[in-house]
Amino acid sequence: MKKTRNRAKQTTSLQDRLNAFADHIFHKAARLPPGVERDQLLKRARRAEIAADIDQWVSSSGLQSPT
Repeated sequence: MKKTRNRAKQTTSLQDRLNAFADHIFHKAARLPPGVERDQLLKRARRAEIAADIDQWVSSSGLQSPT
């Protein structure tokens, strides 16, 4: 019996989803006191922003370096 994959049609672009995720995490980290948990959240948010920038760069027509 062959398994079928669940496929979901994304309504927003990857870049929009990554930016929304980063914004959410930044706001969540802002409510925390300084410490390890806050630092980890800020790292995740920065990684999401970097991933959005890379996605934008890769999907651009000229493949120019990010600014």
